Amino acid sequence: MIPLIGYVDRLSARPGDSLEFKVSSTSAAPFEAQLIKIVCADPNPDGPGIVHEEIAASFNGAYASRPQDYALGSFVRVSLTRDMAPLESFTIVATVWPTTPTQGRQGLVSCFDEETNSGVALYLDDQGCVSLELGGGQGQKNSLSSGIPLRGRCWYRVWASLDGASGVLRVGQMPLDAAEHSVESKCTLAEAPRFERRGDILIAALGGKKVGGHFNGKVEAPALYARVLDVDEIADAQSKDGVGGCIARWDFSLGISGLTVKDVGPNALHGEIVNLPARGMTGSTWRGQEMCWRHAPEHYGAIHFHDDDFHDCGWETDFSFTVPEGFKSGVYAARLRCGDHEDTIPFFVCAAKGKPQSDLCVIIPTFTYVIYSNNARYDYCAALEQRMRDWKAYPFNPARNPDYGLSSYNFHSDGSGICHVSSRRPMMTLKSGYLTLLIDGCESGLRHFQADTHLLAWLDHQGLDFDVVTDQELHDDGVAALRDYRAVLTTTHPEYHTAGSLDAVEGYIQGGGNFGYLGGNGFYWRVALHDTAPGAIEIRRGEGGIRAWAAEPGEYYNAFDGEYGGLWRRNGRPPQKIAGTGFSAQGTFVGSYYRRTAESHAASVSWIFDGIGDEVLGDFGLSGGGAAGYELDRVDPALGSPDNIVVIARSENYIDTYVVVPEELLSHVSTVTGEAPKDLIRADMVYYETAKGGAVFSSSSITFCGSLPHNDFDNNISKLLLNVVTRFLA
Repeated sequence: MIPLIGYVDRLSARPGDSLEFKVSSTSAAPFEAQLIKIVCADPNPDGPGIVHEEIAASFNGAYASRPQDYALGSFVRVSLTRDMAPLESFTIVATVWPTTPTQGRQGLVSCFDEETNSGVALYLDDQGCVSLELGGGQGQKNSLSSGIPLRGRCWYRVWASLDGASGVLRVGQMPLDAAEHSVESKCTLAEAPRFERRGDILIAALGGKKVGGHFNGKVEAPALYARVLDVDEIADAQSKDGVGGCIARWDFSLGISGLTVKDVGPNALHGEIVNLPARGMTGSTWRGQEMCWRHAPEHYGAIHFHDDDFHDCGWETDFSFTVPEGFKSGVYAARLRCGDHEDTIPFFVCAAKGKPQSDLCVIIPTFTYVIYSNNARYDYCAALEQRMRDWKAYPFNPARNPDYGLSSYNFHSDGSGICHVSSRRPMMTLKSGYLTLLIDGCESGLRHFQADTHLLAWLDHQGLDFDVVTDQELHDDGVAALRDYRAVLTTTHPEYHTAGSLDAVEGYIQGGGNFGYLGGNGFYWRVALHDTAPGAIEIRRGEGGIRAWAAEPGEYYNAFDGEYGGLWRRNGRPPQKIAGTGFSAQGTFVGSYYRRTAESHAASVSWIFDGIGDEVLGDFGLSGGGAAGYELDRVDPALGSPDNIVVIARSENYIDTYVVVPEELLSHVSTVTGEAPKDLIRADMVYYETAKGGAVFSSSSITFCGSLPHNDFDNNISKLLLNVVTRFLA
């Protein structure tokens, strides 16, 4: 367990809003909390270093330490609010698609009370065989296995039954899409115990003092009957009308966007979903007839459960902070200290709605932060750990500490991609001083929040006052969140957006705002928020793009909002329509430089280079050693770049790790544009004016802001951006 760590219940707030901080501290001594303003979060000694400013706040002080824990793993809980009559005979039926059938005991449908040793559990045993455990009280426990393991990623109808009169216990499995025979095992009990239904019924887990035995895979149409079903009835148990003797029959195709499951049986034993398993998943009857679950929910009656799903740690609050009226908008954190341990919990304070405190606003890409949160990278190594020690950087990493769930760039333990992430947990990747990567030439090796503070430090150094808003305010308030600002800047990587946050940015630009896109690979993926699961974000990585994993066929539509997921480009809103440029190429974290174009000397744009005599721009920096690196965007009129756009500089000279993104390729030698693949490996720095008097500047590179602090902020990239921002604010 990490000795000192915490999180906040919401990442952004306005004056009058309250933030609740939850802390886990293993020490016997109290911990200290202090409000700080974050100016720079890069621990690299060659840059500004970590710069924190202490701020007076009501919560500053000492608090009692206590460890707080969190259990991963999703399941459905059906709470029995009343004891129901014992069953002399019963049948449990479910349709399942296991993904790790031999990975230990995994509950399918269970209702077992360990204290009284009563109840029943239908589960997969250690060998992946369908098994039943039946408790008779006083140490008596009966179990039976089918003896034949289930195959991974195949559909089966599984069942177990007890005939109270004869004492015959049966367990069976019926393959639905594999060339196998049905299997049934049975035995006769000398004394058949009754099924005592007390406590909770769990679907996709096993009960006890602590829920465990989580199932990996899909479950569809679990049901409980008060009699023994024959094989034909079991085959029909999933039909619309079901069969007689039903106690509960849960239909997962109903309410797919919600956090409950509906029992269509006579007792209305509805269930609660825990830890956000994936819904809107193809079921056993899906054959590609319909790709959207909203159009044929009966084909999407499965839930994909995982033993490492997560949503909300649910920790108790240690202290809270109500943002005072008039509190300065900006980037803050609650700094925690206890003995030798330190933690920071960043949060973002926006100005009161409709009452900006500055002419300039920076959009903080919190959706992107959360999507990447706790990313356990493949290249984590001992050398990075040594750098963490040498630079006194944040000492923990999700590759070594996966306790709080991983990112959507990782996989579940069953090999499926993580499509749900949440901010309601400690996020190591959001800590001040966190290092992302280490390769030759990467310099600081920062991404996301820590890299974005290069811009914050530059603004501070230049004496430029600014407010912040986050993606959440864009999503909630639309263009009203930006309308009153004279200029708006992004940070290094505003990659993930909802329709609402994208509408806000687009509306600001179209309304005549001045917009600076200071990153790369922005406005790329579509995500969805959940109406009743705070902090949760969904991503479906379908059909194209550079992807950490690929969604299964038929599972490209979000469960949260029912909309088609994947790239915004495939949703008809490519990034070029927002910022003039869009994702074109990616390489390792080694940057290059820009070279001015002939067009940049025209009077309409030459002011951008006032005071700059260089033709080569940004051949330096804390991010990859160059301003044009890692992920690069370019102009494409076919995708929405405006006719009046001017490419004022273009990057060049990349190492051979850089490749064209897959959506630009038709084959290994041909591209959508007809250009050679190597010609699409570039960042186009652009400027254009909009119809209502605004303008857009785009750097089109993730590493651009990393060059701002070079030489104590005295360099051509710093000067160029100052020229742009000064003109935007004039």
